[in-house]
Amino acid sequence: MHAKKRSSLSALCLSVALAGGALAADRVKTANGTLEAATAAGARVRMFKGIPFAEPPTGDLRWKPPQPVKSWKGVKQAAQFGPRCMQPSLYSDMMFRSNGMSEDCLYLNVWTPAKKKNERLPVLVYFFGGGYQAGDGSEYRYDGESMAGKGIVAVTVNYRLGLFGFFSHPELATESPHHASGNYGLMDQSEALRWVHKNIAAFGGDPNKVTIAGESAGSASVSAQMASPLSRDLIAGAIGESGALISPTLPPRPASETEQDGVKFAMSTGAANLAAMRALPAEKLIELLPRTGGLRFRPNVDGYFLPKTPAAIFEAGEQAHVPLLAGWNSEEQNGRSLLGRNEGTPENFAKAVRVLYGDRADELLKLYPASTAEETMQSATDLAGDRFIAFSTWKWAELQAKTGGKPVYRYFYSRPRPATTAGGPAARGAAHSAEIEYAMGNLATNKVYAWTEDDQKVSKVMQEFFANFVKTRNPNGQGLPEWPAFTPGSNPRIMHIDVETRAEPEKYRGRYLLLDQVIAKPAS
Repeated sequence: MHAKKRSSLSALCLSVALAGGALAADRVKTANGTLEAATAAGARVRMFKGIPFAEPPTGDLRWKPPQPVKSWKGVKQAAQFGPRCMQPSLYSDMMFRSNGMSEDCLYLNVWTPAKKKNERLPVLVYFFGGGYQAGDGSEYRYDGESMAGKGIVAVTVNYRLGLFGFFSHPELATESPHHASGNYGLMDQSEALRWVHKNIAAFGGDPNKVTIAGESAGSASVSAQMASPLSRDLIAGAIGESGALISPTLPPRPASETEQDGVKFAMSTGAANLAAMRALPAEKLIELLPRTGGLRFRPNVDGYFLPKTPAAIFEAGEQAHVPLLAGWNSEEQNGRSLLGRNEGTPENFAKAVRVLYGDRADELLKLYPASTAEETMQSATDLAGDRFIAFSTWKWAELQAKTGGKPVYRYFYSRPRPATTAGGPAARGAAHSAEIEYAMGNLATNKVYAWTEDDQKVSKVMQEFFANFVKTRNPNGQGLPEWPAFTPGSNPRIMHIDVETRAEPEKYRGRYLLLDQVIAKPAS
């Protein structure tokens, strides 16, 4: 057959397939234009990488809410992850596949197993962690292919970070129609959710079944999106891994305070005004950051994206009323962060607790016992992790159970990572972020650790829990330990995820009830 005839026949077959509701092998038509994926023939999951969901936040759009992406003509290749957002190099465990680094970074990635446009599969939108200072949707640990293999359309999202995502300044509030400054990174996430609602059906997803998830700052972002009037109606379910913007140690500050930090940074640049700051190269601004005494820009209470503190919003029941699955790890922070260089003795632990909690210290010491060296280091580790992130996650789940009107499922993750492939020792506990590869089914993407059969077992159970929740807003399923929902007034039970996963009574509830009464000061 001549090439021209073969081409015509192929086009006819494609036209017939599309008319029947089938998806083209590698093309999807979104509201803004056609995308083409680079997916191997016969692949069960098609990957669309580097999809723009907002206009590049450069030039005059620096430090402004994201603007809807403009349409394009022709076919846009979606075979390469977009650039990661501007950030310093902070974390050695971040393994990027991004196409460099740039202010032009508002891209998302879609993995879909759908064969037809009308399948209406459940959707998972995942926000990466990194303290709002670093990270990217291209990291191997967040890869969506394994989740897509469970019958889910998976999405990872980039959002502006640090100085570019959360810079707050009086001039920005003045030019804003909402009289707000900051939180641009959170608005990026919200814009991505709007893009998903508008376009995900073209990938075989259901816009009414969108579960948002994240770890650390990504988890805190989930709580923020639930709280914000801009996003709370776009969510069907939520998963939080270690983090919430409901924290006694690092709460979102009012804009009146964060704007003064912005003034301090602006003065350090030598720029005369906001226009001059927008004219400075992004790389130059990154270079200037260390000269400002360690300023870090994070979410604030801007009066717009967050009209009140997230805690107040959840207390009032004004958040998204959706099922929540949330939990934390057994070693969110090492006890050394609380003891400093002091030896791990009961006396030194008691001294550190008295500095932090004053006349409430004796109450804390009863709940964090320290009679031996081993017990001391465990209690120091527990208290450090609770102060850092575990308590805020617990409080988030408590408030959602109290005012959210939907089931809340809580977990405690304690599987330590195994020895490294280079022969390094296994971890003492489950460190902060250790669960990500397990939950997303991505152990194979991390070559640092010598994964064992037990690790594979833990990953299988945890990923099934997460996948079930995305599909039905309930983690329970055939062959899994029963996971009871937590409701106010019930006997609290929590899913302990480890080699032998089981539901058990909430062992440390007394600790969190007491922490809820005290105002913690940052550890020295």
